[in-house]
Amino acid sequence: MRRPPSKRSTAKIRCCHSLRVVPSATGLSYFRHGTLSLYAAFNTQTGEVLGKTAVRHTSAEFVAFLADIVVNQPRGKEIHVIADNLSTHKTRQVDDFLQSHPHVHMHFTPTYSSWLNQVELWFAKIERDVIARGVFTSLTDLRRKLMKYIRHYNNVPKTVKWRYFDPTNRITSTSAVTVH
Repeated sequence: MRRPPSKRSTAKIRCCHSLRVVPSATGLSYFRHGTLSLYAAFNTQTGEVLGKTAVRHTSAEFVAFLADIVVNQPRGKEIHVIADNLSTHKTRQVDDFLQSHPHVHMHFTPTYSSWLNQVELWFAKIERDVIARGVFTSLTDLRRKLMKYIRHYNNVPKTVKWRYFDPTNRITSTSAVTVH
């Protein structure tokens, strides 16, 4: 049985939610310039974000993003990528990449559980800080503003610290819960 890698040799990357953003001008002269996918990897140990934009959300773009993650991590580290169940994350191209990079491991969140993926919290932040009130005149303008935000965020990155203070609210086998 193989021993799990030590904390020092493991990079946990929460990743691969793609945000589709529509750049537009506000007011009466609304014009849609297209959409842009934003790939982001959140390093749970440092809080740093690696981001990349793409015009299309394809398996090839996803594999290119995985390659960027590998290049930006110290050599030899185990990399754990947490992704949603999007079909572009489960293609032959991705399988081939994973076979050629045995230190990269994919984990998929269960359906309706994307909130467990820490990068989702970061996507909510970029949505609030940049996208919701932003005016983008083109895809290039949108890309520039997203990447500028990521660079600014990485100047003082923050890790997510999950805390649960009130044990009386925990769901147990005897709890009455609503099932959907």
